[in-house]
Amino acid sequence: MATGTQSLNALLQRTTIDDHEEILKACNASLKQSKKESSVLHTKAVALLKLDRYEDALRALEDGGEAVKSGASLERSYALYKNGQLSEANDVAKGILDDRGARHVEAQASYRLENFDRSALLYHDLAKSHAAVDNEENDIKINSGAADAQLEWSKQGNLVQRKKPTREDLFETAYNAACASIARGDLNQGDVLLKRSRDLCNASGDLSDEEKLAELLLIQVQQVYVLSFQGKFADADRLASQITQKDIPDASTQHIALNNSVAAKTTIENPYMAHRWLLNTKSIPEKDKFFTFQSDRIRENDLILDLLVSKHDGVIKSTDRTLTNHPPPSISSHLNHISVLNAAAHAQNQLGKFGIKHMLPLLEKRPLDVGVAMLVVQLYILTDNRGSAATVLESLLKHLESSDKTDHRDVRFAPGLVATVVSFYSLQGRKSEITTEFARAASYWRHKSKPPKSLLQASALGLLDSNNSEDQAIARDIFATLYQQDPEAKIAAAGYVAAHALTSTSVSEQAKSLTPTSRLISGIDVSALEEAGVPQTKLNMDAQAATRKRALDEKPKPAKKRVRKSRLPKDYDPNKAPDPERWLPLKERSSYRPKGKKGRQKAAGLTQGGVEKGADSATGTGGKGGEGVIKATGPGTANKSKNKKKTKK
Repeated sequence: MATGTQSLNALLQRTTIDDHEEILKACNASLKQSKKESSVLHTKAVALLKLDRYEDALRALEDGGEAVKSGASLERSYALYKNGQLSEANDVAKGILDDRGARHVEAQASYRLENFDRSALLYHDLAKSHAAVDNEENDIKINSGAADAQLEWSKQGNLVQRKKPTREDLFETAYNAACASIARGDLNQGDVLLKRSRDLCNASGDLSDEEKLAELLLIQVQQVYVLSFQGKFADADRLASQITQKDIPDASTQHIALNNSVAAKTTIENPYMAHRWLLNTKSIPEKDKFFTFQSDRIRENDLILDLLVSKHDGVIKSTDRTLTNHPPPSISSHLNHISVLNAAAHAQNQLGKFGIKHMLPLLEKRPLDVGVAMLVVQLYILTDNRGSAATVLESLLKHLESSDKTDHRDVRFAPGLVATVVSFYSLQGRKSEITTEFARAASYWRHKSKPPKSLLQASALGLLDSNNSEDQAIARDIFATLYQQDPEAKIAAAGYVAAHALTSTSVSEQAKSLTPTSRLISGIDVSALEEAGVPQTKLNMDAQAATRKRALDEKPKPAKKRVRKSRLPKDYDPNKAPDPERWLPLKERSSYRPKGKKGRQKAAGLTQGGVEKGADSATGTGGKGGEGVIKATGPGTANKSKNKKKTKK
């Protein structure tokens, strides 16, 4: 054993640090003499890691037994991470104390495991201490920005310590800052940062032409997403057509690029072809799998395409399985989207009254389903039926409030649902219900360990407008708590000053951080405002008109008589006597003269029961024989000619 180790050490002294192939050959030669030499196996594993042969490196460490595993814990955790065994890599790295390299591996593994808060915290701690190797500071800055962006995508933006982007000098940091802005909904800022990242990438001298092309393709894929959400579908479609998807190195990014290109089109002329394109994409390897927020959106897009190609039964079965495994209610946007797609499949993509007719039975079956309830409310509003919309919304709230489960109560007072209720009440002008909703939401979340700060701020602002002293007291307590937690937040300071201005004079310290009043009103014309008066919305004016009362000395106005529209003919002459036969049918009037020979003959034959001309009306006799002759047209006389067959002449 000693001979093999000595020969290996002698060889390593004659080689350079980049000659990893020679080191590997020397290790293999030494292992032929001693297969369990721990130092040789450790060296071999390091050489394999340098050569990007991660599976072979992990196999070498596993073959060495516990002695090699314990002596090469850092290398083993890195090999596990590169092989996609993220949980094992994270556990091994956590067990290595006071090691900067282990913290990097743990942060990377936590990032891929979607523990973004832990990853961001680790990179924040690493940034505080001095970098151990070259370019480590840049790596920490890039990875920290990526972790912050993922916190925004996963709806944990309150944990991000730096919100406002700075002047970025690296295209990677500019790209991560753009992703964070896009996740927050600031699309304009994200577009600017993406262009900045593209320019920095083109100007970079550290990348080869192939590496630049790969990085620029990733930036373009994100730009297509931003343009689509900005409504610039023509620009997004044109940019998507310039992307060659086979040149994108990652399979997951290729699939995302294809999804974005389909979504960028204003109309899908042939949904069957789009459905076929997405189905024919190659499978995603485990090491390159999607993050949860990406896989959720991609599945929703797939279900939408299934609906477009009329696969309603398949969508119903697929979404039913998901809803069975995750029964409502839920504040997850993905699960609520699944509920909406399930309802759309039941309604066969129909809207209006037909869609509502098929969705109401689903709502009766799942009364706690927030997604279906919001969809029905929206359809009722689109059909101008706000009364039914209010009934559905209030029924959902009652079902959630009557539940004894804590998670159901969390859904009831979720910020999104509270905002929807307040917006609906505001649309109806129900100010007292708005104040009540804010008070109930604030009372529920105030004593929770992690309350939503945005909801507390909105509730406190709404309660400040109330005339009730109890509501104002709640607003003061909320702003005092928010200011104590973050004295630098201007909204907390302004709310604290506004809430305590009437009850306390000691608010000068909090007011120092606010913009001076003179600066705020410097561009306002006070005289013009006074002349213009107090603006009123149409809703307020309608409400005042409906509730306006009549003054005591005002006499009631007589009701206006309805004047009927004249029905007299245009040529009516009041001096001319009307025709006394005007009520008789035309043929029964004395002035009627049929047109044509046949018409006159027919009129002459219509004297059924009449006396022949020349007869004595008194005696009933006439003619030479003195006998009265009666002629009548009956079935056997005048109609005989009609029954005769026509013969050819």
